[in-house]
Amino acid sequence: MESASSGADLQLDDVSKRFPGFTAIEELNLTVPAGSFFALLGPSGCGKTTTLRIVAGLETPTTGRVLIGKDDVTRTPSYRRPVNTVFQSYALFPHMTVLENVAFGLKRRGTKNAIARAHEALQMVELDHVAQRRPAQLSGGQQQRVALARAVVNRPALLLLDEPLGALDLKLRRQMQVELKDIQTDVGITFLHVTHDQEEAMTMADTIAVMNKGRIEQMGAPAELYELPRTAFVANFLGQSNLFAGPVLSAKGDTIVVDVAGRKIAVPRERAQRHAGDVTIGVRPEKLVLHTTEPAPAAGVNLLGPGRVHDVSFSGVSTQYLIAVPGVGTLTLFAQNLVSGPVVSDGAEVWLTWSVDHGFGVADEPAEALRFDPDDDTQAIAIAQRRRIEAELEEA
Repeated sequence: MESASSGADLQLDDVSKRFPGFTAIEELNLTVPAGSFFALLGPSGCGKTTTLRIVAGLETPTTGRVLIGKDDVTRTPSYRRPVNTVFQSYALFPHMTVLENVAFGLKRRGTKNAIARAHEALQMVELDHVAQRRPAQLSGGQQQRVALARAVVNRPALLLLDEPLGALDLKLRRQMQVELKDIQTDVGITFLHVTHDQEEAMTMADTIAVMNKGRIEQMGAPAELYELPRTAFVANFLGQSNLFAGPVLSAKGDTIVVDVAGRKIAVPRERAQRHAGDVTIGVRPEKLVLHTTEPAPAAGVNLLGPGRVHDVSFSGVSTQYLIAVPGVGTLTLFAQNLVSGPVVSDGAEVWLTWSVDHGFGVADEPAEALRFDPDDDTQAIAIAQRRRIEAELEEA
């Protein structure tokens, strides 16, 4: 097999996994470049953990192949794959010292310089000074770094991260996100990170694959996925979005114009997945601008309203407004708090504007897109994520 020091491509070819009465993964094709930090992101039950277990050799795919480097490892036992896994639970041996935990795998394989390499790995995660302590004497963040050192010391071609930061508090999680990315850059090992935390994936990963119902909905760089979601699922799972539908009135030049409740709303052609018939377009809540009087029409600016504010949620760094616009529905707007307190209160009449360049159009049929409703887990994750970000900004 390829040397672990150079990492290895991970390739899944038409991988499916079926259980009695349930399909977890459906014809999944995926390539993770050597040396990259790759994230599988999605809600509970989307198939991401099953995918990780197949790569690790803990599950056998019903169909398809798994290749690491140039080697087909589909039927290779887990202990013979050049893969290590870091779990949320750390899985450290409580009766061993930190050094013994990190050196354990090396010693089992008869590596002669096991202790020296274990010290090197602990130095990498800046914990060599606690080498003689036991796991119970360490903080959660320190234990997670020990688990990482134990995985990296084996020099695997591929490191799997299974929700590794889920048990940490906000500050430790944020610190570990930075440290994990730095370590991955330093050692050059391919990282495959499974998570349901959008901010965690966007902070660390070079590439994110958003999974839904056993398939990849969209894959790309974090900024690309956020700024230009191609489906309603991605638009609502990776952050929040305002979606509205209408017939295309014009599709000339670089812009398409959509009739939304009698208003002409423009979207750049290159940012829209559909250009004719009934379409669904959207805009992120933080791209909207709130007006207490109707603004004059302006080139390159979309306008909706009047609408009525029916909920105001002040959270320190920003305020969330829910605004009911007749014929459109309820729109969400995030406004940074540049003055003291909310700008308007419940019941206020307002108008909304945004730059045409900030809009996007999804591929879903309008009836399907507007029916999209994130499950409770997804909504809870999105709310918790926004609150964490706001708390961090306040601390900064």
